[in-house]
Amino acid sequence: MLSPPGNGTPEQRAQAEGQLSQALGRLFAVAEAYPDLKASQNFIQFQTALQGTEDELQLARRYYNGTARDLNTAVESFPSSILANIFHFAKVQFFEIDNPADRAVPTVKF
Repeated sequence: MLSPPGNGTPEQRAQAEGQLSQALGRLFAVAEAYPDLKASQNFIQFQTALQGTEDELQLARRYYNGTARDLNTAVESFPSSILANIFHFAKVQFFEIDNPADRAVPTVKF
């Protein structure tokens, strides 16, 4: 069962996204066996919405990683490192997906 990651770490979020990708893969495998489902207007709209959502997630991942890179650079660079030490700012982790199959953008073809 999938549970929302909430404010989890990037690794926890990556794991949740991997589980979601696996569930969607199973859904698409079932849809292949039912031609009437593939031809359904609702299912076609679902495919379009899913592709749009995946594109937005990919953009959000890139934005997060870019912001994390900028923060990590500021935490390590002088003179901002002085303020980072005073206010206890620390480097953050990048959003990385370990499993190459989960890292690939799902292919939505029907």
